Amino acid sequence: MKFIVVGTSHAGYEATETLLQENPDAEVHLYERGSTASFLSCGIQSYLEGISKNADQLHYATEHSFKEQGVIVHMNSDVVGIDAANKTITVKSEDGESEESYDKLFLSPGAKPLELPVPGTDLENAFYVRGRNWAEKIKDRMAESKKAVVVGAGYIGIEVVEAFAKAGIEVTVIDALDRILKTYLDKEFTDILEDEMRDQGITVRTDEMVKEIVEEDGKVKKVITNKGEYEADTVILSAGVRPNTKWLDGIIELDKDGTVVVDEYMETSEKDIFAAGDATKIPFAPTHGGKLIALASNARRQAVVAAKNMSDKKMKMPEVTGTSGLSLFSHKFASTGVKDIDSDSVEAEVTSKFVEEKLRPSFMGDDEKVLMKVHYEKDSHRIVGAQLMSTYDITPAINTLSVVITAGWTLEQLAFADFFFQPEFNRPWNFLNVLAHQALEEPYGSDNMLF
Repeated sequence: MKFIVVGTSHAGYEATETLLQENPDAEVHLYERGSTASFLSCGIQSYLEGISKNADQLHYATEHSFKEQGVIVHMNSDVVGIDAANKTITVKSEDGESEESYDKLFLSPGAKPLELPVPGTDLENAFYVRGRNWAEKIKDRMAESKKAVVVGAGYIGIEVVEAFAKAGIEVTVIDALDRILKTYLDKEFTDILEDEMRDQGITVRTDEMVKEIVEEDGKVKKVITNKGEYEADTVILSAGVRPNTKWLDGIIELDKDGTVVVDEYMETSEKDIFAAGDATKIPFAPTHGGKLIALASNARRQAVVAAKNMSDKKMKMPEVTGTSGLSLFSHKFASTGVKDIDSDSVEAEVTSKFVEEKLRPSFMGDDEKVLMKVHYEKDSHRIVGAQLMSTYDITPAINTLSVVITAGWTLEQLAFADFFFQPEFNRPWNFLNVLAHQALEEPYGSDNMLF
């Protein structure tokens, strides 16, 4: 059996490792268009902040480590075409174009940065945030930068904002939406984060559209929006990503948003061609439908399912909840399932409850609080989303809520779920219990506890 894996990031790496495990005697080929394998873009913030000392640390694997496992690695080799009928791929490299046959093919086309349709994005000192090359350019630039504008206030943009601010660089962040992190957190949380960013000297400009990046001597000079102008010697473009699938149009079925259409076994419209990662949708537990959620955890989960099915072991892709977490200065936060922005995607009417709860008894000597919100179906009380935030790291609790959503739990079940109590960690009613109690308007004494 001859397997070909295209792409070496999260999904490509996991697919390769699973194929080796399931088929120790198979011939596994790995194709990567770049010069390095398996770079983790999610580790860029640690690199920019100096936590990771060099970009070499941000790799799952290397060309050498793959070869040590018996993988036939093709670096600087761009797969530009597929003949599904004859089971061949077309590869473009420095030696020209060539064809390679396969028995089973795995595609991890990934995503590419959304290119803003405005003048100046190609100027010197304007950078996208995707992949090792861009990360190294941004890191080098930070040593010279004094005033930066970050376009886009999603996870990636916020990570860059924090890294630049900690480096002493004056930062302005601009987003077309009316608040930061709108697709990850509700307003109760983002209002607090925006205030903290301003306290850190960051200029936050939301509900604002970039119109032009102005140059001086070929370098960025300022950013012009529909509401103002901002001087900058560095511009970071992080307005989102889109599936890198244009080259697959007409070869396999694509959805109208450019994502690769896959079935529950991660197989595409063409037999023996499988796909996973940021260019595919996942089955989303709150709605029981498909949703594009570009997370490394989803990509790796999908890749295992695909690789097992390439090995003729039928395994269906399980539903997930899109669980993610991040920190911003003193706050740690996490979310799972639906939020205000997409709660109408659930067929039933969805309502929510926001709660602020003390984390530990007062006699423990602190007033640490946790901010929580739960989204649930109004009539059935089925939980479909949740968010947590604190200056204390309570983010692991979001995993519990992810399992709760996947299992189809109601508020009533969460209200009496069995969580341990020890004053060093929590109160007699765990904060997740209290979240459900408050949503049900049945506090069970938690409102009147002296501690």
